[in-house]
Amino acid sequence: MQNLNYKHLHYFWVVTKSGGVAKAGEQLHVTPQSISGQVKLLEDAIGESLWRRAGRKLELTETGHMVFDYADRLFSVGEELKDALRDRPGLAGAQFRVGVSGAVVKVVAYKLIEPALRADRAGRLLCREGRFSELLALLAVHKLDLVLSDRPMPTSMNVRGFNHLLEECGVTFLAVAAQARKLRRGFPQSLDNAPMLLPGDDSAIRPRLLRWLDRNNLRPRIVGDFDDTAVMKAFGSGGAGVFAMPTSVAEATAAQFKVEVVGQTDEVVYQTYAISGERRLRHPAVVAISEAAPGIAA
Repeated sequence: MQNLNYKHLHYFWVVTKSGGVAKAGEQLHVTPQSISGQVKLLEDAIGESLWRRAGRKLELTETGHMVFDYADRLFSVGEELKDALRDRPGLAGAQFRVGVSGAVVKVVAYKLIEPALRADRAGRLLCREGRFSELLALLAVHKLDLVLSDRPMPTSMNVRGFNHLLEECGVTFLAVAAQARKLRRGFPQSLDNAPMLLPGDDSAIRPRLLRWLDRNNLRPRIVGDFDDTAVMKAFGSGGAGVFAMPTSVAEATAAQFKVEVVGQTDEVVYQTYAISGERRLRHPAVVAISEAAPGIAA
């Protein structure tokens, strides 16, 4: 064949992807007759049929499969290009893609991200939660603009990224009213043998809490470990045990989950980091988060 008509090829690709001429017509806003005619012209140009009848259905021929594979690669890249152009900061329809580690307290995440919602040209927020390592992998391939975590990115990882400390504070222990009244007296020694909920292994605060308990010769009864802090708070509000929250959001947590303060310590430090793929923060949403952060923002 001398020339390939990409319009004909695109119609064939949409028909195959959508599962029929009628559905393709709805997507392309073209009559089914017009689509069938365009695909017939493509077959004439190739010199072979792209579909064959199998009972009541049509299925791709061997040539049809080959043409579709090439067309899929070609037009999928085109769709990716449209997404990339749409996601650029400053353009209409842009997106701000942030990953939040499951170990980050959700109230803290909202407090830190909220300024981005008010930033000029920040775009629509796309928030994704996951494990720290998974989010860093997405940052490395530019699928995320920012990662919020309770720890900095380790230097041992072969990922280009820069740590920006946004906030740090002590921790406050919370429990339902009956437990709080009992444990408040003689805190922190009252935590010995008390039921306690701990964040999971992916949390940076967990080993700090355990070291603090050990230094104070405290052996609470660990009722459960939770990768998601929201689930941990739900169990705490149900009376399952005492749990620790960043002091900066302890009051808001107490009000939301109907729990009370048991005690507080600054010897256990809770930190929140923003990890970006660039040293100099340029995305409008990232800049807004950095400027509004109460802690150190580099």
